[in-house]
Amino acid sequence: MGNGHSSSVMRSVVRRSRAVPGDSAPPIHRGSMPARPWRGFVASVRAAAQAVWQGRPIASQTRPMRAEQAWERAARERRRVLLASVAVSTGVATDLFSQVLPASPEGAMHALQVTLFAVLFAWVSAGFFTAVMGFVVLLRGDRHAMSASSLEGIRAVGPIDSQARTAIIMPICNEDVRTVFAGLRATWDSVRAGGSPEIFDLFVLSDTSDPAIRDAEVAAWRALRDEMGPGARIHYRWRQRRTKRKAGNVADFCRRWGRDYRYMVVLDADSVMTGDVLTKLVRLMEAHPRAGILQTAPQTCGLSTVHARAQQFAGRVVGRLFTAGMQYWQLGESHYWGHNAIIRVAPFMEHCALAPIAGTGGLSGEILSHDFVEAALMRRAGYHVWLVHDLQGSYEQQPPNLIEELRRDRRWCQGNLQNVRLVAEPGLHGVHRAMLFTGAFAYLSAPLWLAFVLIGPGLRTLAELPAGRIQDLAALAALWGMTLAMLILPRLLGAAAIILRGEQHLYGGASALLQSTLIEMGISMVQAPVRMIAHSVFVFVALTGLRLTWKSPPREANDVGWGEAANHFGWIGGVAAVVTAGILAFFPSTMLWLVPTSVPLMIAVPLVVMTSRSHLGQQLRAKRLLVTPEEHSVPPVLHLAWEHAARMRA
Repeated sequence: MGNGHSSSVMRSVVRRSRAVPGDSAPPIHRGSMPARPWRGFVASVRAAAQAVWQGRPIASQTRPMRAEQAWERAARERRRVLLASVAVSTGVATDLFSQVLPASPEGAMHALQVTLFAVLFAWVSAGFFTAVMGFVVLLRGDRHAMSASSLEGIRAVGPIDSQARTAIIMPICNEDVRTVFAGLRATWDSVRAGGSPEIFDLFVLSDTSDPAIRDAEVAAWRALRDEMGPGARIHYRWRQRRTKRKAGNVADFCRRWGRDYRYMVVLDADSVMTGDVLTKLVRLMEAHPRAGILQTAPQTCGLSTVHARAQQFAGRVVGRLFTAGMQYWQLGESHYWGHNAIIRVAPFMEHCALAPIAGTGGLSGEILSHDFVEAALMRRAGYHVWLVHDLQGSYEQQPPNLIEELRRDRRWCQGNLQNVRLVAEPGLHGVHRAMLFTGAFAYLSAPLWLAFVLIGPGLRTLAELPAGRIQDLAALAALWGMTLAMLILPRLLGAAAIILRGEQHLYGGASALLQSTLIEMGISMVQAPVRMIAHSVFVFVALTGLRLTWKSPPREANDVGWGEAANHFGWIGGVAAVVTAGILAFFPSTMLWLVPTSVPLMIAVPLVVMTSRSHLGQQLRAKRLLVTPEEHSVPPVLHLAWEHAARMRA
């Protein structure tokens, strides 16, 4: 028994030494990255209350006191305008809703419905005003924002400081090797063709547990390094002990080699970036010493299913509006999305290590959605976090179908709900507290929508007025007008911005652009009830602490079969059909309220199957529908990535 165990251990050691050669990584230059324990929500609120009671400052912030910059004053005024706009529009809409809502003897249910409407309308209106300001920024610019246009003066300074060494790091775990290394190869080719390749090093940081995939990673890394030549600084590191997932992998890199680099660019497994955008990120960091994180706005591309194409098109049309709008409100206190971003390494190591959250259950333990928290900690340390929405050359992929999108959302849901426990931590900036809350509310809104939909028929059943009759037709018309404007106008503004900028030819022409906008809006509206049910289940799972399986999404499109779709969504359609039949039998006058939700749920299975079909997506492209600029004129770096992937597949 002992000899067998020794032989097994020896074979394992030999396999690891053969799979990961000793020259795969540079010499370790060990550094410290201590994690500061969290005070906890209750303790933080108690300490803040005591400080207010005693007339002391609520929290001592770690960031040094500095003179307020112009962008900070602008951001404060802009956020006041945003809050006022949301408050006024929500107040008006809620008053109209209370007028058209039938009177009911059940006062508590009536009040609950009005409250739910107010909360949800405020959420929708915040997105609407963000899109409106994004429309303005796209057409007129923003003098306070960090932008690619500011590089015109920076280029005159000359070459980049040789000490501005930058590590391009890609943490991976059981990923599709072809996608990973095709993207890395295209990115590195673009870096070599750029102006300052000597400042960049490339690291593949593997947490892969499958021995076969790990062997394939090493083989692909060897091939890439050999082809790039003996001087290529392309490294591979396999972590035997996987802790804290991606955040732990990045922290492990920082402790081993972080002291060798001024900056690091974090990639995802499906990321592709041009050498030009990487160089611009370094130049921007060099020109702004207080910038801690610069986040690009990655463009999604590369998959041909109907679902992916609709998401890619939405990201290009309306998503660009929301990104520019978020930049307008946030400025130097912005989001970090965990990839396709550059980070100043020294303050990241000093201030952004993540301690686990105390307690038990799904909202404790290792931090899952690390990026929002790291941005909040970087800002607490006195550094700025910028979203640079107009940098071109940053790409990623969308999930190929609705099943994979929802699998990703399940991970994000638990992580974002977990972050609410950090909202009251001392020293965090108010904007980042709001981001932690809104990140969670993006999922908490789903069960609220579900409750709002289900309470509606109940109120109509209890109403004193006959079903279908309303108290004020003018109020109803105004309410519908406001609601539709909030939901539809952002997409129309996105299309209008493209036309006004003269870019419609990149989307197949003005007619194809408008048709595609309507198609994407229709797909989104039909999928919305399915997402609502799924997100409601995810919230329940996260709050009850049920087990979460963390699995990387597929990087290639595969059609979803009818059996697989039925396994995931058949129960949703069945429940919706039974509930609809019951309501139709006993309360037929309330059906109009439920139709927009019940019908998409009943057709969830065919909806998922049909939107996963690549050949249907290709037919749309042949008709110039749901076309994006990356398809109209493929960027060289993407062409290389797809060519490398095809060659590796062959």
